[in-house]
Amino acid sequence: MGDLRSRFLDVYSVLKSELLHDPAFDFTVDSRQWVERMLDHNVPRGKLNRGLCVIDSYKLLKEGKELTDDEFFLACALGWCIEWLQAYFRVLDDITDNIPEDAVKRRGQPCWFKQPKVGLIAANDGTILHNHITRILKKHFREKPYYVDLLDLFNEMEFQTASGKMTDLITSTHVGERDLSTKFSLPLHLRIVQYYKTTYHSPYLSVACALLMSGENLENHISVKNILVEMGIYFQVQDEYTDCFGAPEVVGKVRYGIILNDSYMTQSGVVAEYESENYGKLVKSIEAHPSKAVQAVLKSFLTKVCNGHE
Repeated sequence: MGDLRSRFLDVYSVLKSELLHDPAFDFTVDSRQWVERMLDHNVPRGKLNRGLCVIDSYKLLKEGKELTDDEFFLACALGWCIEWLQAYFRVLDDITDNIPEDAVKRRGQPCWFKQPKVGLIAANDGTILHNHITRILKKHFREKPYYVDLLDLFNEMEFQTASGKMTDLITSTHVGERDLSTKFSLPLHLRIVQYYKTTYHSPYLSVACALLMSGENLENHISVKNILVEMGIYFQVQDEYTDCFGAPEVVGKVRYGIILNDSYMTQSGVVAEYESENYGKLVKSIEAHPSKAVQAVLKSFLTKVCNGHE
């Protein structure tokens, strides 16, 4: 995994250089330095599992065949598009969640908009991050038969996530008002999870990118999408519980924002019941899939989710 991560980061350096020297924009020295600092702060962060899972999934779909250098680079490029998407959401989330001064850290460092001299310039930086995705796709996938499918996929994921975020924001109370008991319910929470949290743009997007690279039509894999959405919800229930009660130095972020009401999350029996009921359903659904290669991809994801690595 160490070597894979290192090679993955090498591709980030290539993509970053391409974007910083994009002939479509006449960069000044200051603007190029700003974008580079913004990218390095926001994109190659955390475990990078979403991006790395594109490579792992594509390898499994190839059923043991060695990837060519070109295939590996393209899989990495799609993985980085997902990481860019995550960075875009993170930058804007930190602004819209209106977090207070005592909760400004992500993985040990201040959120981007809390950095010196950044402030609400971060809103425009989010737009730049978003546009970088289409620049990468255009440069490296424009001649591929699945190029339009990739654009549709990323657009759909962004729409679902932004719409879910809106539901999250209008459901929640203002900063300082912590009683969400009259607004939150399990069905509403699961809906927010499905459309906003990590569900759509985490497990499904990684596998969908790998399927498209493999020449598959996503319309023929609706069952795969449904399984991965359920898997994402399964993971998020675990993650919410950890966010509520995990130490910040372990979780990697200071808990704040719009998540389940503490009084609901303290019902650990609810979490345990959800996990026990849904794990068996997930395994059964995976084993019912006709493709052994797709089964391998889904089982790989389930293992990561159960180990808390997603």
